[in-house]
Amino acid sequence: MPAPNAITPEKLARLVASVGAPHIIDLRDTPEKAIPGSLFPDHSDPIRWGYGARSAAVIIDADGGGAAASAAAILRSEGVAAEVLEGGFAAWTASALPTVSLDHLPPRHEDGRTWWVTRARPKVDRIACPWLIRRFVDPEARFLFVAPGEVLTVATQQRAEPFDVADEGVFWSHRDERCTFDVMVEAFGLETHKPLVRLAAIVRGADTDRLDLAPEAAGLLAISLGLSRIYNDDHAQLEAGMAVYDALYRWCRDAQGEKHNWSSHQPARGKVPA
Repeated sequence: MPAPNAITPEKLARLVASVGAPHIIDLRDTPEKAIPGSLFPDHSDPIRWGYGARSAAVIIDADGGGAAASAAAILRSEGVAAEVLEGGFAAWTASALPTVSLDHLPPRHEDGRTWWVTRARPKVDRIACPWLIRRFVDPEARFLFVAPGEVLTVATQQRAEPFDVADEGVFWSHRDERCTFDVMVEAFGLETHKPLVRLAAIVRGADTDRLDLAPEAAGLLAISLGLSRIYNDDHAQLEAGMAVYDALYRWCRDAQGEKHNWSSHQPARGKVPA
């Protein structure tokens, strides 16, 4: 049983990448790996982090010691439901839970966010990749959608990381038979996280016209094309698409074994006694 105002690694793992996930605040200096979805405050005063009352946060340090406990206590005094990770990052890794490699993380802007740029009118990869980044890498990432010929110019002007662009100088793009989502899963060190591996096959099938890779690929393609016709605004489409990938990820993580038909959820009929 965790200490008061603490959460176990296993319980936090169930919240990571979920719609209602708490703010995961990592206080460690220059970490190479992190818990998926972590944020890294640029100053030491928790009150200045800007998390309002009625929000939730989990504070991470190396071993669950005083730094996390102190920050969590200050946040609770501001009305934030703040907990520390029991045992800190060391306990997370000891439990063999997923981590994100920060080696390829782009430099952050003055607003503390990573900026990314890609082609306008997204379909599959250009919605799947922002979902992966926001849920696992940088929850506050900013995405810019521009005309295909403007991606590299905007990337240079705005110091935004280009992705899903056919250019030899772009790191985040298709490689051989893999789509950009595959490349991101691998580069961020998430290739052993089985739910994402399953989701990557679905995305790859839908994005590269290989619908035989996963039965769900055809459905994802149909939904993606439908969303692109519902929304003229790329950011509105991204927000709608986030829900699609949230649902697919939870199916990959928790519901692959569940079946559904006309009778699967009917109430059981009791036998009439003789």
